[in-house]
Amino acid sequence: MPAVDKLLLEEALQDSPQTRSLLSVFEEDAGTLTDYTNQLLQAMQRVYGAQNEMCLATQQLSKQLLAYEKQNFALGKGDEEVISTLHYFSKVVDELNVLHTELAKQLADTMVLPIIQFREKDLTEVSTLKDLFGLASNEHDLSMAKYSRLPKKKENEKVKTEVGKEVAAARRKQHLSSLQYYCALNGLQYRKRMAMMEPMIGFARGQINFFKKGAEMFSKSMDSFLSSVADMVQSIQVELEAEADKMRVSQQELLSVDESVYTPDVDVAAPQVNRNLIQKAGYLNLRNKTGLVTTTWERLYFFTQGGNLMCQPRGAVAGGLIQDLDNCSVMAVDCEDRRYCFQITTPNGKSGIILQAESRKENEEWICAIHNISRQIYLTDNPEAVAIKLNQPALQAVTPITSFGKKQETSCPSQNPKNSETENDKIVPKSTVSIPETEELIAPGTPIQFDIVLPATEFLDQNRGSRRTNPFGETEDESFPEAEDSLLQQMFIVRFLGSMAVKTDSTTEVIYEAMRQVLAARAIHNIFRMTESHLMVTSQTLRLIDPQTQVSRASFELNSVTQFAAHQENKRLVGFVIRVPESTGEESLSTYIFESNSEGEKICYAINLGKEIIEVQKGLTNFAWVDLKLTILLQDPEALAQLMQSIPLTNDGKYVLLSDQPDDNDGSPSENRGTLTWFQNAERLWNVPLDALLPRLGRETVRNG
Repeated sequence: MPAVDKLLLEEALQDSPQTRSLLSVFEEDAGTLTDYTNQLLQAMQRVYGAQNEMCLATQQLSKQLLAYEKQNFALGKGDEEVISTLHYFSKVVDELNVLHTELAKQLADTMVLPIIQFREKDLTEVSTLKDLFGLASNEHDLSMAKYSRLPKKKENEKVKTEVGKEVAAARRKQHLSSLQYYCALNGLQYRKRMAMMEPMIGFARGQINFFKKGAEMFSKSMDSFLSSVADMVQSIQVELEAEADKMRVSQQELLSVDESVYTPDVDVAAPQVNRNLIQKAGYLNLRNKTGLVTTTWERLYFFTQGGNLMCQPRGAVAGGLIQDLDNCSVMAVDCEDRRYCFQITTPNGKSGIILQAESRKENEEWICAIHNISRQIYLTDNPEAVAIKLNQPALQAVTPITSFGKKQETSCPSQNPKNSETENDKIVPKSTVSIPETEELIAPGTPIQFDIVLPATEFLDQNRGSRRTNPFGETEDESFPEAEDSLLQQMFIVRFLGSMAVKTDSTTEVIYEAMRQVLAARAIHNIFRMTESHLMVTSQTLRLIDPQTQVSRASFELNSVTQFAAHQENKRLVGFVIRVPESTGEESLSTYIFESNSEGEKICYAINLGKEIIEVQKGLTNFAWVDLKLTILLQDPEALAQLMQSIPLTNDGKYVLLSDQPDDNDGSPSENRGTLTWFQNAERLWNVPLDALLPRLGRETVRNG
């Protein structure tokens, strides 16, 4: 190794300018070494910090590899091999983490610590001695200046001796500090070379030890494992390339279709509509009311699930219930000058939601699907077959009943509920019953009317003349005057299917045949729009009422209804025959077919009850009829019992409805007074004003009373 420059200690006492010049060179070298040592220490600390971070990183990596198994992947099928492989890698990383921790400790002891000791011990010592040498030199200069100012003429031996001693002490101190300073600077030239090489020796030995232990630990066991993992990755890569090729081919095929696929309403004239759907899904526009007159339309994804209509916004995890479709009705509507709109109406007749499809095909398929679901076809064992049977475009759209005797056995109980036992005893054997021919029931080629007699607006114009139409659709008090006097008022939601003339009303077979022909004609001509109405059954009339305007569309006297029945298989189909006198003196027969939200048996029962009330009304006296009205109107057994207790009895236990007191004028019984006494008892018992009770009992009674 070449010789090292050094300061001569013999020249320290003389402190010549040449020595001072050489000292400045050594001081500059020490300053440069201090700066470099600080930078080198920062670099080594960064290496040590990176090694510590490597320890923490490998520890975190091992935990994350084990956490893969705990992740709830939605598409985690077939990850068993990946999980087992990652578990093995986690063990390997844990072992590597041990080696990294040991390496970090070695770097701290053999690389970072020596350079820190060199900086704190050697460089700091040189800096301290430099400061002491500077102070001693300044004191020596001051003492020499004081000694030089001693007077020549007036010498004072005592002062001269003291100043001399002070100069000697300062010079000795400067000499001692300079010797120590020169020795430290000379030794620094050797220590700096060792300080630069010792940390790197420790770094190299630590890395070599790390790699040796790693090779010994993994060289044998990892070779076979890594080769198997590489083979698995290669097979996955092959599968990925094959799947990518398939997807490219599929993409080209999908993009090579006709442009009509992207056009929303390409086949407007004759779209291919599937009318046998029992489930449907797709995007529709939902009408939302934001104010009194303002609305917004929102495009949402709708789908049917069982008997429910569900809605799922884009990005939502699951859908929500929008409408229960059981017993609902659906029809196409005109809404805000938009095309392909349809409305779903609830079973109670309230307007439901309004939706808009993007094409005519989608509109008709949604209407057919909701219509099929509302019939609860999805609850049958084979809903697809039932839907095809109900919607097939043929004359057999409705299965004809081939056994009239079977109909008699399962006839509608509402026709004659009181005589059901008698009818069961009088069932005619099937072999003796003749089935009427179709020509005997309905004339061939009879036209079918698929709409109500008059729309609501035309009915208003023709019956009200120039009277102003109520813009809110409210019914005037005199719209249905007979409703106040009626003992029976039942409302049903129905959809008019069709009507046609018939030749006879002697059997309910004519109604079944009319049902078959009406539904078959609708299927053949693709007529699916139906007019929804409220059928009000009273003890006097049958009325079809517009659900929006509450205006009567058609009215039939209950006495003119000669036959009524519900379908034996489709319980929601109901029909009745009307006998109407013509101007020529003859009578015409027409049958009307409806689809109800409820069972048709209920409508038949209500009609039968109304006809029975008419028969009972014919056989009762005026005051007995009042008694019947009170009984039905009040519908309160306890109050009715109190009323009966207030009425006097005759000797034979009968109620006295008429007063036996003679009239003051002619001596005749005063019926009005007896009836009025009875009404006054009712007024006292039920706390109902007499002037409010009497109009409820009929105009004739009020007029007589």
